[in-house]
Amino acid sequence: MNQGQKDIIRIRVISAAFTALALAVFKPFGLDAWQWLAYIHLTIIFVLGIMTCMLTDAVMKHILKIPVSIDDSRKDINDFIRHNLYFQIINTLLVALMICLYRHFMMSDLIPANHLSWNNFFETLVIIAFCSFAIGLYWRFKFRSRYLAAELEETRLLNEHLKELRQNEERHAEETQSARAETTHTTASPFVVLTGTTNETIELQVADLLYLETVGNYVKVHYWCDNQVKTSLLRATSKQMEDELQDYSMIIRCHRAFLVNLCQVEQIISRAGSMQLVICNCQEPVPVSRSNVTRIKEAIKEMSGKA
Repeated sequence: MNQGQKDIIRIRVISAAFTALALAVFKPFGLDAWQWLAYIHLTIIFVLGIMTCMLTDAVMKHILKIPVSIDDSRKDINDFIRHNLYFQIINTLLVALMICLYRHFMMSDLIPANHLSWNNFFETLVIIAFCSFAIGLYWRFKFRSRYLAAELEETRLLNEHLKELRQNEERHAEETQSARAETTHTTASPFVVLTGTTNETIELQVADLLYLETVGNYVKVHYWCDNQVKTSLLRATSKQMEDELQDYSMIIRCHRAFLVNLCQVEQIISRAGSMQLVICNCQEPVPVSRSNVTRIKEAIKEMSGKA
């Protein structure tokens, strides 16, 4: 059993204990008439709650194909919250049904009103829904805080990797410039020629390329030249530019409208699952789409490892 499964079991036990404690305080279903036996019933309801939670997990995993795991919360908090909401809805219905059956078979001798009926089911459903709502709020805030803390730490490490990349790139540029006359390059050239569909071209050093932005039928090329940021328009598609730059691993797509040079990324700004890239000498940050967040993180870590 891995740590994620242990955490799931711990969460289910705590949630079931909270529900049993709430029932002990408010004593619905005629529990106050049972005196000390009420605590035995509450203990059995607590066990039923845990078993029902496990049943709900099985239904979601094997029938609905909706896995709920602690590990997922660190990848995307919104997915975790959505999956947990599905769990709450299914589990609330099942727990209400289980308690209704327990009331009918085990608690109806002393309290005839506990016999199974639609009124009893809706009464139980309202009580369990309230408990489930309170429990859900608690875990949502707890895991959102945990996720944000992990996201902050990951962003800090990524920014350290970016700092190393820029330092290595600057050092490599100096070495290349001093040895260019006597060095024969067997890999991709440090210069690249970007060509539009109307034969216009832009020639620049790859290290000076900041990012490319799709604007309608054009691609706006942002690059560093003469100690300032310059832009040029090419009539081309983003896919065409991506194909022309495929030999350069530092050029990567971060958004359907943006390609970025990771060696020119100065800082990552991450807020609640969204990510933006601050480019050197550029005022406006470049957005990262949700589908590309993992790709950007992996590329930065890989390039930092190679460096």
